[in-house]
Formats: sequence, C-alpha cells, structure tokens
Amino acid sequence: MKLNIPNILTWLRIAMIPLVVGIYYLPDGWMTPETKNLTAAAFFAAAAVTDWFDGYLARALNQTSAFGAFLDPVADKLMVAAALVVLVELSRVNAVIALIIVGREITISALREWMASIGERKSVAVSFIGKLKTATQMVAILLLLYHGPLAAGLDAQTAGTFLIYLAAFLTLWSMAYYLKMAAPQIMKADA
Repeated sequence: MKLNIPNILTWLRIAMIPLVVGIYYLPDGWMTPETKNLTAAAFFAAAAVTDWFDGYLARALNQTSAFGAFLDPVADKLMVAAALVVLVELSRVNAVIALIIVGREITISALREWMASIGERKSVAVSFIGKLKTATQMVAILLLLYHGPLAAGLDAQTAGTFLIYLAAFLTLWSMAYYLKMAAPQIMKADA
C-alpha cells in the first residue's frame, strides 16, 4: 500500500464514519439534538469533500494507485451505508429507500468485480448517471443529518426527503444502466 496524499484523505474519510455515527450516541447532556445534527452533518460534509478531493489530487499529482482505486469506493459505500443506518434509526429515512441504495451499491460493486475478473471493467465504468446519483445522495444525506431549518423557510428534512427519493430513483436507473452495459458479458458467461 502506497501512502500518498489521496490515500491519506481516503483513510481520513473512513475515520470520520464513527464520528458521524457516534455523535448520536453521546449522552443527551453533552450536546443538544441540534448540535448533534450540525456536528454530524459537518463531519459528513468534510468526508464528502475529501471524496472529491482525493480523486482530484490522485490525478493532478499523478498518485493514482491500485490500492487507492480499491479503497476509494469502499470508503464511499461505508460512509453512505453508515449514515443511512443512522438516518433510518432516527426515522428520517424510510428503510426501503436505504435498502434500495445499499443493495444497489453491493450489486454494482459485485458486478464491477466480476467484470474486472473477465477483463471487461471498462464496460461498467462510472457514468454520468452514476455521478448524478452520488451527488444527489450526498446532498440528501447531508440535509437529513442536519435536520434543521434552511434559508427561505425551507426545511432540511423536507428537502432531504425529496432528494433521497430522487437518489433512490437515480440509484435504480444507474443500476439498470450498468446491468445493461454488462448484459452481453453476462449472456456470454451463461452460454
């Protein structure tokens, strides 16, 4: 494993996961619910920024590595899954929506691994719809963690709920897209 700046940022993102989750398990007297929400949202936002920044730096500094390519998506999926579990427990996200999102992540990760094993990983490379799904999902989770009032009388829970449903739709759409791209190889494997 090569320890470079992008990989360190990815490890930091993984280290922030217990902070996002753990904040909600602190004794009530330590922080108000609003402070817990704001703190968890801030940690999640910082983690989301490192997601973009580590990829940018890996390319800009020519520090891409096989380990970084493996660890980055694992960190993303752990971060999203952990936040969704907390949000389900706090009754801010429907469990079915969380299951759709986490189930898709597992399915597409397995598909990408299988496609890589047969030398066809590029067939299921990240697409625009996948990037749009991720951006929508990250903003939705951030708003749902924050759970407070926003500008112009908007409520973070309402906006976050709308976006998490949109993210679930994009999740299914992107999964269908990746499965379609892999379909010729799947059919060939079954023949």
